[in-house]
Amino acid sequence: MGELIIWTYDWVPEGPRGFVRDLRLRWACEESGLAYAVRSIPFDGRETNHLARQPFGQIPFLTDGEVEIFESGAGLLHLARKSDRLMPRDPIGEAQVLQWTIAALNSIEMVSVPWWFLKMSGDADNGLAGWMGKRLDQVEKILREREWLAADRFTVADLLMADVLRVPDVRSFGKRPATEAYVTRVTGRPSFEKAQAEQIRHFEVADDQR
Repeated sequence: MGELIIWTYDWVPEGPRGFVRDLRLRWACEESGLAYAVRSIPFDGRETNHLARQPFGQIPFLTDGEVEIFESGAGLLHLARKSDRLMPRDPIGEAQVLQWTIAALNSIEMVSVPWWFLKMSGDADNGLAGWMGKRLDQVEKILREREWLAADRFTVADLLMADVLRVPDVRSFGKRPATEAYVTRVTGRPSFEKAQAEQIRHFEVADDQR
């Protein structure tokens, strides 16, 4: 493989800084010790200015030599295959990590993102609230029984699940002490703190150029 490059926007408004999803890939690289560079595409015109590399006009996307990958989940799994710090190599451990990584995207984020969007649009009591509460309760039950989701250690599944759960509105939706302890534990890792700080700095530097 060639140079590992994480692509993000050159700038975003202040609100989403620290939560833009290129953070997931930065964090994974920091955890695994993989060398990487960050490059950007213009925020202005973002819906159409990079469709050849991301057909939905979003970020992040990842290049690893001739390999090009869009979607943060796919990028995380690619990085996990490059480092056993993110995913064990035994079949049982790998299967556990894969299922919980997909669960973070399909069973939790699939509910939390539309719920959040409706809430931000003024419909705080939208019809997804009950569904999301049930899913978060199910995660809470799991986290009462274990420290990590898979393989008895931190993996890319925890990275992704914690990133989904740390969104402030999701995090404050009900009292779930095991989940809160889990999010605090995972986001307290030095690799997360470094990745988040560097993402925020990346966008702050661009403020002076606008």
